[in-house]
Amino acid sequence: MKVELIVPNNLNEVTLGQYQEYIKLKDLSETELSLKMIEIFCKLNSEQVRYLKATDVRNVVSIIAEMFDSKPSLVNTFKIDGIEYGFIPNLDEMSFGEYIDLDTYIGDWDNIEKAMGVLYRPVEIRKGNRYHIKEYEAGETEHLKAMPLDAVLGSILFFYRLGNDLCRIMMNSLGDTEMQDLQAHLNSEVNGDGIQVFTHSLNQILDDLKISLN
Repeated sequence: MKVELIVPNNLNEVTLGQYQEYIKLKDLSETELSLKMIEIFCKLNSEQVRYLKATDVRNVVSIIAEMFDSKPSLVNTFKIDGIEYGFIPNLDEMSFGEYIDLDTYIGDWDNIEKAMGVLYRPVEIRKGNRYHIKEYEAGETEHLKAMPLDAVLGSILFFYRLGNDLCRIMMNSLGDTEMQDLQAHLNSEVNGDGIQVFTHSLNQILDDLKISLN
């Protein structure tokens, strides 16, 4: 059987959905994991993968592993099905609801597309490098599983580097009632650790990203 093999070598060629499928793999041997990697990231079925040369499989796994060693920068915009999505331009204008949804889902790889729905929204107006995105509405975000993985990881690393700065922005922008609600939310997450929850969850995400692909 002749098999056409297209190997991604950049994180913008991998979707969030593919990555979510990959990190769910558990208790596989090295050989089984290699086969599943090629199925997922090269979009082949199991029968097609079995027709590949063993040397080709090793080379493909090596290319993918090297790709995941990269540290992507923040991606400002990308397109899904011709629709342009832009990263939230003004973090200091993030609403209480946006912050809560971001904090809730950014550490949950099964539902992280919901956090991406806070960070990336359709561009409504663009003038040069400046753009205005659609107002945030919590809802269906399944389509964001098609977003490029470099945008996902780049935004996570971006917020990790921001750390407590984002929390301070939020605290300064909230009213007394919202402040009390936010503090209650954070306290309920990690045994009263309060404002450190957000930074803790981001650290946990980065630990989770250290997946051996060799």
